[in-house]
Formats: sequence, C-alpha cells, structure tokens
Amino acid sequence: MVRSLWTAATGMIAQQTNVDTIANNLANVNTTGYKTQTNEFKTLLYQNIQTKTTSANGEQKPSTAQVGLGVRNASITSNFKTGNLLASNSDTAFALDGKGFFAVRGEDGESYYTRNGDLQFTLGTNGNMLATKDGLPVLSTEGTPIILDTNYVLSSVTVSKDGEICYPDEKNNAQPIGIRIGVFQFANPNGLEKEDSNLYKVTAASGQPINEATNNNVEKTRVVQGYLEGSNVQVVDEMVNMIVAQRAYELNSKAITASDEMMQQANNLRR
Repeated sequence: MVRSLWTAATGMIAQQTNVDTIANNLANVNTTGYKTQTNEFKTLLYQNIQTKTTSANGEQKPSTAQVGLGVRNASITSNFKTGNLLASNSDTAFALDGKGFFAVRGEDGESYYTRNGDLQFTLGTNGNMLATKDGLPVLSTEGTPIILDTNYVLSSVTVSKDGEICYPDEKNNAQPIGIRIGVFQFANPNGLEKEDSNLYKVTAASGQPINEATNNNVEKTRVVQGYLEGSNVQVVDEMVNMIVAQRAYELNSKAITASDEMMQQANNLRR
C-alpha cells in the first residue's frame, strides 16, 4: 500500500505539469506565431512480483506479475501546424505559410528563430533596419541584418512571396533590390530550445538551420505580406484536455486517500 501512495503521487505530479502546459497554451491563445504544446507521458519502472518460473514444478507460466510504479513526463512537444493567417494594417507584417522560420540576431550576438512576423523598421545610424518589436535585427538569407538606405520610402517597400524585398522603379513596377528575408527550416523543429519572446534556439536535436534560398530539396515557405500568423491553439480542445487532466488528478488523489484508509484499517488490527 505504501507503493500505491507513491504511484498515485507520481500521477498527481504528472497531471499538474499537464495542467501547467494547458494553462500556458490558453495564456498564449492570442500570441502571434505561438505553437500549441502537448504533454507526453511514460511509465516508470516495473516491480516483479512473480516471474515466469516460480511454479512448484518449474513449469513456465504464461505471464509474469509486474506492478507499475507510476508515471512521469516524457516530453512536452510542440505542434508546428500553421495557424490562421490574420489580416494586418501594417506594411511590415509577414506571415509564414509553410515550415520556415524567420531568423533574428539576439542581444548576445547569437541567431534565434521565430514564427512571429510582426516586424517594424527602426531608424539607425546606417539606415532603416528591419527588426522585431523587441528591436532584434531580422536576418537576410546571407545571415546579415536587413538595412535599407534612408532614401527608400518605407511605405512603398513590398515583399514577394519568396521573401524578396522590392521597390518600385520609374514605371512604378516593383523590382527586387537584392535583399531577401531569410527563411530557414529544421529537420526536427521539436528539438529547438524554447526561449522567451516566442524565440527558438538551435540545438543538436533540432539540427542546423536549412536555408531555403540555397537548398532546393525542401518545400518552400510562402511569405505573405500584410498578414500575421495567429496562434494554432484550439481553445475547445484545450478546455477538454483541462477537464481530463483535472479528473485524472482527482482520481490519483482518491487513490492516495483510499490507500491511507486501508493502512489505518491494517493498523487497527493490532487493537
């Protein structure tokens, strides 16, 4: 019965983490480019109560008797399915329709990746730099910050579906200016390390970034100007998951209560 107390306790701890994950999904239901996270579970070690060769005459038994010792969280995976594209009045709003990520340069000089295309031009010493709302430079396909000369009228700047930055010529036809917004993919996006501000960091599990501009073996991501990718959180599904997790937590707590009552009854046998 002591075993049952610890087993049920592991269930309560696992379901608490599950509720934490669901709460984070609901909290980010309106976060641009947010990806739903899902809790994955796995069983703990099993204890052998009886093996296959414990019969009196040494005959093989068809099955063993093993008691599970509980559950733990195996991983928290993200669903990278593209969210709904939401129209925006901003000329520097970009949605990614595909598997790609924007690249930005962090304050520590390292490259980070994001699906949040809510960008803006900031005036610097070298010109107008395309950056995130936090001021982090957005990188081109060459891995350098995207900076436009101050002679450009920013409201006339457009971006093609492959990320090419264009500007109208004398005939008012949009022409590429030789700068392309970097879009990168990963062999295993779930291996990316999650940072704050909806950023992701490269790890050994994710693999190195694949530059869509130089690799023709990947499906190209479409850059959509004037739109933002909404969160792919499904509120109804999350509410159902929360109810299921709450019921599982309640059942584990009742198992602890039942085990405690059984131990009390066993102690009363001495009286």
